[in-house]
Parts: sequence; C-alpha cells; structure tokens
Amino acid sequence: GHDFCSPVVFLFLKISFVLEEHFFCMSPHLTELADNINRNPVHPGTEVTVIDLYDSWASLEPMWKQVQGFKKAFDSIVQKAPDGVHLVCFSQGGLICRALLSMAPDHNVHTFVSLSSPLAGQYGDTEYLRKVFPDCTKKLVFHFCYNRVGQKVSICNYWNDPHHRPRYLQGNSFLAMLNGDRPHNDMKAWRENFLRIKKLVLIGGPDDGVITPWQSSHFGFYDSDENIVEMRNQETYKNDTFGLKMLDTRGDMSVCVHSGVKHIQWHSNYTVFSTCIEKWLT
Repeated sequence: GHDFCSPVVFLFLKISFVLEEHFFCMSPHLTELADNINRNPVHPGTEVTVIDLYDSWASLEPMWKQVQGFKKAFDSIVQKAPDGVHLVCFSQGGLICRALLSMAPDHNVHTFVSLSSPLAGQYGDTEYLRKVFPDCTKKLVFHFCYNRVGQKVSICNYWNDPHHRPRYLQGNSFLAMLNGDRPHNDMKAWRENFLRIKKLVLIGGPDDGVITPWQSSHFGFYDSDENIVEMRNQETYKNDTFGLKMLDTRGDMSVCVHSGVKHIQWHSNYTVFSTCIEKWLT
C-alpha cells in the first residue's frame, strides 16, 4: 500500500446552483430542475438563469477560489431581484452556497435548498475518490489533504477524517471554518448573515453513492468509531456555531430523506422536486 496519495485531475462532483423569483442555476446539470420549475403551474413564467462556472475538472479548484468565482454572479443576480431569491445548490455547490450566504451581509435569499451536499464533510471510499486519488484509500487521504498543497484541491477542503481530528482542525482551510469547528474572527458575522435565510431545506438519502456518510447531507457525520452522530447531537449544532440550531428552533428547517436516488439523479428526479422543493418556492 501507498502511504501517500497523489491526485489526478478529473471530473469531480458537479457544482450546481439555482435561484428563483428570478430563479438561477449555476452549473449545467440543473437544467432539468429548471425545466421542472418552468412547467410547474404554481410558478408560471419564473425566470430561470443558468450560470455555468467551474464545470467538469475545474471543480477540483480550491473551494474559496470557487466561492469568489460565484460571488460576482450571485451578487449581480441578487441585486436585480429586490423581492428576494431562492437558492438551490447541488452537491459541492451546497458548501459554496453556504459560504456565499455566510459572507453576504445584505443577501435576500428566502429559501436555501441544499441538494445532496457534503455539509458536514466527506469521508469514504467511493468511485469518485478513486478517480481523484487512484492509489489511495480513505484512510490515507489525510496525508495528502491536510497541508498547504492538499488544500489546493476542492475535495480536501471538506475532507473530514474522523480518525485524525487534530489534523483536520489544523489543516483544513474551508470546512473547519465554515462549520465553526475551528473558531475564527468572522464566526459571529457569518452566523448572522446565514440566519438571514427564511428556510433551510436539506435533501439527501441512503442510496446516493457519493456523499459519504450520506447523513452529511443533513449535517450528520461519523464519530471516531465511524458511528453516525445525527445533526442534533453534533457539537456545531449544540453550540450553534453557524446558526443551525437557531434555524431549527425557529421552525425554519425542513429535512427530506429519499431512498432509491443516486447522486447524479437528485436534480432530475421529479418526485424529489415535488415533495421536497416545490412547496418552498412560493
């Protein structure tokens, strides 16, 4: 076995991203979701904008760089929609959207839908891990990820190895800050900004096949024995580091679990749209 991992540049998790009222999608693969919105009688004539940034292998770009890339598009669309927007973000895009919301003091996002995103991190031997790190198992990825070089690869920015917590806290420059795992000066402001949303919708399921553990799509994650700790038992929830508990207390969190949906199917599955998303897009 190897004791070091080297990545290959490859097509990675799609970042995708939508907004409504003036609805907008960032990334190609939400076009089917946009079609669902357009043919939905509750929202006739909803303006749907698709913004294609960081497609294919470029989504291995570091997360903070991607956040900056989306920020210009996000800001301009939000400014043109004074009545507010809805935001639907798929996969890696869910983390990008959270960062955008946290850093936007005057955003007007009403509903934020996170569609199968690794919100609490990623730790698993999945097919896409083998594509990024062909020689590597999940146990070894931390060697590459938790340093300056590794943090230039997007997956490393939210790789959360439960067996190497101190290394994660020290070496992760994105998720550890976003989730408030590592305290920083902007935590209070980021929390206030994130809490400007009116509704948080978390969607995921056990047959996803990419997000690992799948409960990460609902802010659940492994403990050091790889047992699942559900969202409400997570330290970030209990300490309310970024506003999750407050949203829950306000009654503004909706958790949607669907089995039988693979990762690449979430945005095109009409049942998911009609049962989890549609009612919040008013």
